[in-house]
Amino acid sequence: MNGMKINYISECFIKPKYEINESKQPHYLAPLDLMKLSSHYIQKGLLFSKPSQSTGQEPYSTHDFLDRLKESLSITLIHFYPLAGQLVTRLNEEKHESLIFVDCNKGPGVKFIYAKLDTTVSNIISPDDVPLVVESFFDHHKASDHDGHTRPLLSVQITELHDGVFIGCSANHAVLDGTSYWEFWNAWSEVHMLNSKSVSKSRLPIFGATDPVCLPFIDRDEFISSVEPTQLRVKFFHFSSNSIKRLKSEANDQNDNSNNNISSFQALSALVWRSIIRSNKVCHDQVTNLRLTANNRHRLNPPLPREFFRNCVSLLTINTTAGELLENSLGYAASLLNKSIANHDDKSINDYLNSWLQAPSVPKHGIMYDCNSVLISSSPRFDMYGNEFGLGKAIAVRSGYANKFQGKVTAYAGCDGGTSVDLEICLPPEVMSALVLDVEFMDAVTF
Repeated sequence: MNGMKINYISECFIKPKYEINESKQPHYLAPLDLMKLSSHYIQKGLLFSKPSQSTGQEPYSTHDFLDRLKESLSITLIHFYPLAGQLVTRLNEEKHESLIFVDCNKGPGVKFIYAKLDTTVSNIISPDDVPLVVESFFDHHKASDHDGHTRPLLSVQITELHDGVFIGCSANHAVLDGTSYWEFWNAWSEVHMLNSKSVSKSRLPIFGATDPVCLPFIDRDEFISSVEPTQLRVKFFHFSSNSIKRLKSEANDQNDNSNNNISSFQALSALVWRSIIRSNKVCHDQVTNLRLTANNRHRLNPPLPREFFRNCVSLLTINTTAGELLENSLGYAASLLNKSIANHDDKSINDYLNSWLQAPSVPKHGIMYDCNSVLISSSPRFDMYGNEFGLGKAIAVRSGYANKFQGKVTAYAGCDGGTSVDLEICLPPEVMSALVLDVEFMDAVTF
């Protein structure tokens, strides 16, 4: 599988169906957007079976499907117009600073690629590890978000398999976060499914005005870096609704002070943290940390709606020693998460942003490559499987090369619905081999 090559058939560019007045203004990047400039594009996609030809309905036609996708994408982009633009930098060499923003009318638009791969759906989802060929289901391989100055801010790739279709989107992380990313997917799928001429009011993005923020750099190399991760195995683990329920109950039973307020995802995150650190044989006196991405929208006062279309995520860091983590219970680890999340409120968010504005910086990509750490991103609450595009429910969600490193865990809604969760875990081969033998971890995994 890893030696297979994608056959690229065609590509074109899609622009908004028509222009609205708001798109004529610069889309300034807010602080949390600017902090992503050294990161990779978001690369996520859905794998579908081709519609059955024995249902009595019109036969599936790739040509017709692609035409409808392009049309619905063009309509969706009317309101999600920054995704069709390009990054622009205005330099002030005298002050040694730069202003980076989205020119919504610059560039060719959204790149739309059609490709074929000579394989089947089962060859993608059946292997123990995610096949390397999945990385070629996405455009912008290894691109940084800063590359959005010369690359499209959004690329869509449709890869046709013998019996399936993969829809992969690569979106510039400096323009949107995971919430906004899947909101775009949801709007696009709805327009496509309903054959609508516009995005419904409930799906319209809210951009929010932001003042221009200058960065104290004029040279790209001052704040953009690229670090190759060590060799990784990438593997999916499924946790059923019942398994998640059991973990939550266990974590709360083991923590007298919790009043049963440890959430399902906090319990699961604690399990993953403990299991990876144990599998990595971290010395007991060494500090280990768990980093969690936390959606700020509902934590602000007043709260922001789900449709707020920007980066609105903070990275929480929970520290302890490996000994403390492993010698205590799952409930102890989960309580550390619970306390950190409870303290993440409007004041802490604004204090952090105000501090950043005093000395703006861009974290360089690769600083989180730390064998003693685990980073959990994304959310099983995102509506991934609601995006059907007339193909029925997706079989699986998969991601590209982007933002993968040792100890990276990505959370997805479980493929069987309910409160189930799928975790994509990236580890060096020897650590992954230990993880699949870890009794506490594997007892929670559902096969």
